[in-house]
Amino acid sequence: MPFDAGMFRASVHEINTLASDARVEKVYQPEKEEIVLLLRTQRENYRLSVRAGSNSPRFALTAVSKENPEKAPMFCMLLRKHLSGARFLNVIQQGFERAAEFIFDSHDEMGYQCKKYLVIEIMGTYSNIILLDGERKILGALKTVDLTDNSGRAILTGLFYENPPAQKKADPCTATEEEFYRFLSSADSDMPADKFIMSKYMGISSLIAREIAYRATGHSDGAVSTVTPEVLYSEFSRIISDINSDLFTPVMIISKEGKPIDYTFTDIKQYGTSATVREYGNFYSMTDEFFGRREHIEHMKQRSSDILRLLTNADTRLRKKIALQLEELDATDDMEKYKKFGDLITSSIYALKRGMKEVTLTDYYSEDCGEVKITLDEKLSPSQNAQRYYKKYAKMKVAKVELSKQIESAEKELEYIDTVFDALTRASSENDLLEIRAELYSSGFASKMKNHIQRKKIQNAPLEYITTEGYKVLCGKNNVQNDILTTKTAAKGDYWFHVKNEAGSHVILLCDGDEPSELTFTEAAEIAAYNSKSRGGQNIAVDYTRVKNVKKPGGAKPGFVIYNTNYTAYVTPDESRIEKMHKTK
Repeated sequence: MPFDAGMFRASVHEINTLASDARVEKVYQPEKEEIVLLLRTQRENYRLSVRAGSNSPRFALTAVSKENPEKAPMFCMLLRKHLSGARFLNVIQQGFERAAEFIFDSHDEMGYQCKKYLVIEIMGTYSNIILLDGERKILGALKTVDLTDNSGRAILTGLFYENPPAQKKADPCTATEEEFYRFLSSADSDMPADKFIMSKYMGISSLIAREIAYRATGHSDGAVSTVTPEVLYSEFSRIISDINSDLFTPVMIISKEGKPIDYTFTDIKQYGTSATVREYGNFYSMTDEFFGRREHIEHMKQRSSDILRLLTNADTRLRKKIALQLEELDATDDMEKYKKFGDLITSSIYALKRGMKEVTLTDYYSEDCGEVKITLDEKLSPSQNAQRYYKKYAKMKVAKVELSKQIESAEKELEYIDTVFDALTRASSENDLLEIRAELYSSGFASKMKNHIQRKKIQNAPLEYITTEGYKVLCGKNNVQNDILTTKTAAKGDYWFHVKNEAGSHVILLCDGDEPSELTFTEAAEIAAYNSKSRGGQNIAVDYTRVKNVKKPGGAKPGFVIYNTNYTAYVTPDESRIEKMHKTK
């Protein structure tokens, strides 16, 4: 659902209740259209996230910590200058509009105490974040707007701030019964009740309008003519009364498949048994769960698009190259035939002469000594024709060796690209992507990576798990980490795990030469299967052996090792159990 005025009011109430009188510790801008304020109260720290993008604009407290760019954007620097150390007083919603003012007790450039305002406008593509001084002059905005944008008002530094144009709809929070009935009497009788409410009153989302109609008629799409005016007004006023009284219930609607469908500030009944309505203790935990994973996946997809494009192109190129080389290799199967032709011409050279186009000779190499026709070049002597076939044989013999080497090399490179693909699917942070880019750069892909800049060495820790019996398990997130874990971090007596014949992480069970129980081996094998291309499968084969049996050949690509004397376990990873073992830092 859109972040409607009801959710707006609920977030305002929650922020005022939890974070009023907090100090602004830090200001971040993790994404182009998101600002995060770190607020410190006497008892708790809170993150206030404000998103002004066209995709799900909103503001709310959040427990999610995001990575930030190395260099802060200009608007972030402006907010740091004016708000760092300021005291957050409260936030006020502008009527029932989707606009609010965060009020701060700050200081001006001379050190005198003054007010600063951070205005949040949540209006789809026109969403914005605007910083005002004590006189309500614009100090800066996330998105500047001039009069050529046909928005009716300019958002430029130095201008006085103007509120967004008022909607041509009534404010539901001040609605009277008489006004409601007057609107209803003039409505088309075939108009759905939810559409009537949305057409006359501002700030009400389609979900809440359908809920009012459902409670009044038993159907979320019931027409105005099928509802009793008093009942419809009663349900309408019930929800508006809760909003005016700050009585909110954070709920999320979840499909039977477990997928979040919607969220809002009041109990929802319209879905019946087709969905589950889950209630939360606060709004920020609900919105974190609703948006968290979806936005993280989308964010990582956008950030990794250049790597994905590079790997896809390389994979396509190598597969075409291997296919062509295999065709050429198949053609070398005729090389022994050419050697035989050369031998037969040489053995019968006394009976041949220049100018012959074809000759039929006895094939002494066949079991029945049959005859074979051999094409000759009439311009060449018999001896030169024999040499021509010997040269073809020699050329194909060399080609067979070289093609076999090239195909083997291309297949190894294809396997390596597959491991990078696998690491990319499990990359969960910007540092993970930077490590993958650095790996590709060192592996010779730099010239194909658009605008790539080699950065200083990144310190990024591997995944860490603690088994039921207390053993530590380390898991590489990419090929470089795999190399470090296997060749430097692990002791010879530790156990090494890897999914069989598939791309996946190197997993090290740190046991200091001990022999862990079967349960620990199973859990370590599940971690290896889960962090591999085979994730989601059943009875996945995982090889394991002591680290001393694992070797890295000289000159091999990152992550490539050979091993022997291994065992194989067959496991089906339990995601919930693995996530419980995962130790976050």
